[in-house]
Amino acid sequence: MAKVKRLRNGEGAGSGRSGPAVWGRMEVHFRTQAGVTQAELARALNVERSLVSKFESGDRVPDLKHAEDADAFLDAGGALVELWKETDWYPQVEHPDWFERRARMDAEATAVYVYQTQTFPGLLQTYEYALALFGQVEVDEVAEERVRARLSRQVRFQKSDGPTLVAILDESCFRNVVGSPWIMREQCEHLLNEASRAHVHIHVVPAAFPYLVPPNTSMSLLTLPDGVRWVYSESLDSGHFIGDPAAVAMHQQTYDVLRADCLSVSESAALIRDAMERYDRDDQAELRPPPVGQEQLQRQQRRRLHRNRVRVPRPRPRS
Repeated sequence: MAKVKRLRNGEGAGSGRSGPAVWGRMEVHFRTQAGVTQAELARALNVERSLVSKFESGDRVPDLKHAEDADAFLDAGGALVELWKETDWYPQVEHPDWFERRARMDAEATAVYVYQTQTFPGLLQTYEYALALFGQVEVDEVAEERVRARLSRQVRFQKSDGPTLVAILDESCFRNVVGSPWIMREQCEHLLNEASRAHVHIHVVPAAFPYLVPPNTSMSLLTLPDGVRWVYSESLDSGHFIGDPAAVAMHQQTYDVLRADCLSVSESAALIRDAMERYDRDDQAELRPPPVGQEQLQRQQRRRLHRNRVRVPRPRPRS
């Protein structure tokens, strides 16, 4: 534990080493001390070896569950968990100008209530899911910076004493494939892990419940430390805040009725688990090679298409 304190204070960590790099170095220390390889740790924690490698090199920020699981498996005595909680994982991030106010609210809110349709809310997204979303509209460097900024909002909600987070998810969030079946499978598993926290509650509005009347759009209700409540929603590139008490009370009532009528937490977990298993099967089907006969047929079709393809002459480059 003394070593954790020295590293936290910057002693022995080397100049310029980031928080993720310091934590990764600590995992390497305890893993080496336990005589465990990266591959063995990955298998024990049911994650990809490449992900463990990124955590240990400081290229990716581990979530609290990984810190807890690695700490227990490597018999680190709580050091990895304590260091995770004390690390400033995202010291420098930039949100879009129109989102800054919402980000500040997330940083101090005592409770956040979310209704989300089409895509999972930012406070519950995995790195891969968020990157796949941003990658649709941004170049790689910008997308990665946006992902870092989004994940920075999640850290305080992942702590044991984090603020209340209630998320009501329309079933469309599970049906819209973002990235790949593997990304969707990992996202569903992440939801189940987050829902295991005492202060996080996840409900699902199934498509089979047509009598439910959800809000017209995704929205959040945020309670600040002074007791003031706000309603937040978004258009294409703008954030909208409602602070009028009467309007907030109306939206809160709509949310409370929807929460009472949708699936319970345990029923929602079962639906999420079914979705995760379905995406797991889809992912395995993508990895599985086609039968020999089907593969030969595909090759013949490719050869036939190649021979029948119209050749378009390319202009010669001028010297």
